[in-house]
Amino acid sequence: MKKKYKLQNNIRTLRFMNEEMTQQQLAEKVDVSRQTIVAIEKGKYSPTLELSFKIAQVFNVPLHEVFSYELIDTKPQR
Repeated sequence: MKKKYKLQNNIRTLRFMNEEMTQQQLAEKVDVSRQTIVAIEKGKYSPTLELSFKIAQVFNVPLHEVFSYELIDTKPQR
């Protein structure tokens, strides 16, 4: 059985820990639209490596504190 992984992120938490930064403010700092930030936060869009590093730099944290690649449970429910 093939393992499945999902890109997880802590952007929402990091925004609130940084003076409750809005999605729009973060978007402006990394030069993307607010909708792109929304999609990343919801896990509907995987950012490029460059954008990922830009986001980490805004929060002054290592990349692994913003994003993680985690195994998701694919076992059937009983």
